[in-house]
Amino acid sequence: METLVLSPASSAAGTIKLPGSKSISNRTLLLAALAEGTTHIRDLLASDDTARMLDALKILGVPLDQTAQNNWKVTGQGGAFRVKEADLFLGNAGTAFRPLTAALAFSGGHYTLSGIPRMHERPIGDLVEALRQAGADIRYLSNDGYPPLEISPAAITGDKVSVKGSVSSQFLTALLMAAPLSGRELRIEVVGELISKPYIEITLNLMARFGVTVRREGWQAFIIPANSHYTSPGELWVEGDASSASYF
Repeated sequence: METLVLSPASSAAGTIKLPGSKSISNRTLLLAALAEGTTHIRDLLASDDTARMLDALKILGVPLDQTAQNNWKVTGQGGAFRVKEADLFLGNAGTAFRPLTAALAFSGGHYTLSGIPRMHERPIGDLVEALRQAGADIRYLSNDGYPPLEISPAAITGDKVSVKGSVSSQFLTALLMAAPLSGRELRIEVVGELISKPYIEITLNLMARFGVTVRREGWQAFIIPANSHYTSPGELWVEGDASSASYF
C-alpha cells in the first residue's frame, strides 16, 4: 500500500482569485434584465445556478452576450418581461427559482416553473402566499406549498404584503426585487425575526445600484415607492464569494 506523507509547511504565499458570489451573480442578472439600458457584468460566477438563470432569461427574451469567460452583456427590458408565455426548467437553483417566481407573477404572462425532484421538495408556500396578497395568480401543479408552479396573468392591486422572516431570506429578496414591476407603492412587512440579514443588505444595495431606493423601518418593514423602475448602472463587478475565502 502506498503512503502519502504530508510534511508541515512553515509558510505559504501566492495570489488567488475568488469566484464571484452566487447570491450577487443571480441578483445582478435579474436586475440587469429588468432594467432600462445595457449592463456589462464582470466576474459573473460560472455555476449551475447562474446557468439556469441565464437559460431562463434567454427564453424570456432577454438579449444576452458573453463577452469574455465570466463577463456578460445584458440588454435590459425596461420593466416586465416581454415574452408572456414560457415554460422554465430551473434545475435545483433556488437563487433563480424564488426571484423569478416573484418577477413573473408581476409580469402579466402565463408561465410554468419546474425543476429537478429535489427542487420540488423545497418549500415555496410563504413566498406564494405573499404574492397572492398582492393579487398574483399562482397555482401549485403538484403538492401545495411546493414547486412546480403555474403563474397566470393577474392585476396587481395590493399595496401591503407580509412574509415570514424565519424561513428563508430569499423570499423577502424575491419580493423586494419584483416590487417595482407593480408600479404601485408596496409595503412588505416581516413577520417574526428576520434571518440572514446580510443577504437582505446585498439585495437592497444592488437595487440601489440599479436606481431603486427602498425605505425601511428597521428589519420589520420595507417600502418600495410607486413608479420605481430599474436603470442600468452601465457596468457592475460581482464581488468575490467571501465564504469561498474561508477554505484558504
